[in-house]
Amino acid sequence: MKTDIQIAQEAKLQHIKEVAAKLDIKEEDLEYYGKYKAKFSDELWDRIKDNPEGKLVLVTAINPTPAGEGKTTTTVGLGQALGLLKKKAVIALREPSLGPCFGIKGGAAGGGYAQVVPMEDLNLHFTGDFHAITSANNLLAAMLDNHIHHVNALNIDPNQIVWKRCLDMNDRVLRNIVVGLGRKTDGVVREDHFIITVASEIMAIFCLADDLKDLKNRLSRIIVAYTYEGKPVAAGDLNAVGAMAALLKDAIKPNLIQTLENTPAIVHGGPFANIAHGCNSVRATKTALKLADIVVTEAGFGADLGAEKFFDIKCISAGLKPNAVVLVATVRALKYNGGVNKGDLETKNLDALKKGIVNLEKHIENLQKYGIPVIVTLNRFVTDTKDELAFVKEFCEAKGCEFSLSEVWEKGGEGGVDLAGKVLQVLKTKESNFKPLYKRDLSLKEKMEIIAKEIYGAGSVSYDPAADSAIARIEELGYREFPVCMAKNQYSLSDDPAKLGRPSGFNIHIREVYLSAGAGFVVAITGTIMTMPGLPKIPAAEGIDVTSEGRITGMF
Repeated sequence: MKTDIQIAQEAKLQHIKEVAAKLDIKEEDLEYYGKYKAKFSDELWDRIKDNPEGKLVLVTAINPTPAGEGKTTTTVGLGQALGLLKKKAVIALREPSLGPCFGIKGGAAGGGYAQVVPMEDLNLHFTGDFHAITSANNLLAAMLDNHIHHVNALNIDPNQIVWKRCLDMNDRVLRNIVVGLGRKTDGVVREDHFIITVASEIMAIFCLADDLKDLKNRLSRIIVAYTYEGKPVAAGDLNAVGAMAALLKDAIKPNLIQTLENTPAIVHGGPFANIAHGCNSVRATKTALKLADIVVTEAGFGADLGAEKFFDIKCISAGLKPNAVVLVATVRALKYNGGVNKGDLETKNLDALKKGIVNLEKHIENLQKYGIPVIVTLNRFVTDTKDELAFVKEFCEAKGCEFSLSEVWEKGGEGGVDLAGKVLQVLKTKESNFKPLYKRDLSLKEKMEIIAKEIYGAGSVSYDPAADSAIARIEELGYREFPVCMAKNQYSLSDDPAKLGRPSGFNIHIREVYLSAGAGFVVAITGTIMTMPGLPKIPAAEGIDVTSEGRITGMF
């Protein structure tokens, strides 16, 4: 069996201008990064902004398990299948972070014969967007510390600095550090912290900004610290916005690449969904909607995280109205939720499937609360039995969902034709009555509790004293109407990753709350979730190498 990277390296790629031509994009609207990658020019939007909008399809999934679900693979395969059906379709994805690439999860290019390529470039440095975001984040941190060191004209309290440095790498020893040690000229001694780049507010702003003007306005509102009197200090007060925007001026342009079957793929931005809002950039999605009849996009991790944030943060902020949602699952993952060990998932076990399907059931019910038609698709494995597949199909149809088997990992677009047909049928026959989960005029605690109880199934929500104080302060500052971005583990509907299936009545504990004034939401951190992950005992990096001819090996 060929590995993903072997399949990707054997692909027959088209020059990116040929891929762009499928979307009626002219060569002058492309800024080349080699032969197979390009950014869109700023002028492209002016040319297409009055085009009619296509249909927006979100791909999400059940809670991830070690058995694998294949959300990105399904997204890519669905886009390829729509192309085979002669539909003008485009895929809109997030960019991968180096953290999971070198850690344990792997990349974000899809898998098998449903991948975006060049996958090595995408999973590593790509077009440098994440480096620009990291640099802008750390420039702001440097200017903040420099201001305090020299004159501190803003009267900033070093014990009330909330802006953290970032790095696009899993590096646990940087979670809590001390800076400014040494001589007086080395700065003010204080505690500091690093987060992974995908959790930076700059990443969120980057993904939610409409254009460069909006980007600069949002950057100026970032709260970095508080004064001794308790007043907020923003990036605009430090005169940092212009330089930060200069670092981001090229990065903010969406990227165009292709799938193994040469379907156009717009890949831009990449916040994680467990610790951030989990969606690709608004600019990429809006551009895609003006270029194609159908846009297939995805949101990170399970529907309790990525889909909820896609709907309640991205769609409301950007004025997007999704037309359908595809919910991905596997028989193996459902049996895992039913208590089967990873090593026994290939054995037929209807009892475990019936027990574990409650996880899928909860995600279906959650998505239906948004008023959007749901199509459930199973990534098929050769070990799946007819009885198991029939049970899941009957279960989903009884819940009012369309159902499809997907074989895109093995067969590419051909293996997703049935799914594509079901999506087209839903888009033609079913109306989307999209509505958010909660109203914006509710208090922050009311929003947190609605998400915890309605989406996760919690019975109660508790708060650390520090979280209580932060919520009160944020509301006093006038940000009560902001949506909430819940940071929660991805493996369970609860904040305990060991609680599989469909737990209920549990308590969600919120230990930290902070304001992302530029992004336009409030982050609530639950349980033991970390905004700077660590590497596993044997990281994927140990298996990655490059040959003397420059060919990368060992990457998935």
